[in-house]
Amino acid sequence: MNLMKLIIGKPLGFCFGVKRAIDELERALDRYGEVYALGSPIHNEEEVKRLISMGLKLIEGVEELPENAVVFIRAHGTTPETFDMVCKKGCIVIDGTCPSVKNAQEKARLLSKEGYNVVVVGDPNHPEVRSIKGHALGEVSVVTSPEDVEGFPVKDKIGVVSQTTQEEGMLLSIVSALVPKARELRVYNTICKATLHRQETVRKLASETEGVIVIGGHNSTNTAKLVEVAKKAGCDVLWIAKPDEIDEDWLKNKSIIGIAAGASTPDWLINDVINLLSCR
Repeated sequence: MNLMKLIIGKPLGFCFGVKRAIDELERALDRYGEVYALGSPIHNEEEVKRLISMGLKLIEGVEELPENAVVFIRAHGTTPETFDMVCKKGCIVIDGTCPSVKNAQEKARLLSKEGYNVVVVGDPNHPEVRSIKGHALGEVSVVTSPEDVEGFPVKDKIGVVSQTTQEEGMLLSIVSALVPKARELRVYNTICKATLHRQETVRKLASETEGVIVIGGHNSTNTAKLVEVAKKAGCDVLWIAKPDEIDEDWLKNKSIIGIAAGASTPDWLINDVINLLSCR
């Protein structure tokens, strides 16, 4: 009987921004007992369940907040308008916005102040993209592919920022498509380096294994990008959020498997998956 070999990709576990946010939230829960978050603090269902068991309360709108509550701003950030509304309710604010997201927010605001029509490369429905868009002044467009800019009129000045978890190749493709649309084009590559490192790890795993298991929440954009990178590399990939989603049929006839994880996947969950696979 052949033993399964696991190749563990590095880095694994929380990226700096997510670890910082979770550490801040845990300290707040320990101090105040009850903390409200405007939406999921990170995109990992299993970790959020753990935090809820510690006293986290999830809400979707500021109107649901009690007066003088303790409020956690999630790693994806929020808009200045939402931040002001929270403060007006007399709340204690714990700001867990990822520094990379803050950088993208600041660049979007800078570009708009300097007269650029701002283009954000990313998912228009993602909370991070909404927060970046909210920091810009004036006209903002959100695009997901080069095809989205085909109908753009020519502008004097276009400025580009990216969702921090975007794939660099897509950013480059969109920027290329924007070149004939602007007399002046300024681009800030606001993709997080931790995201790029994880994507490169998956490419390497794809070349060394017979399949890659990517661990991360099914609502996690950065995890979805890792799955996409693996597929583009021609690799057989399995995306799981927790150990009981491991597909026994997928494992058949595979002797070398790579393990990768999204930037919002906690160590304890990764270890649970590795330990389960190691027993086979």
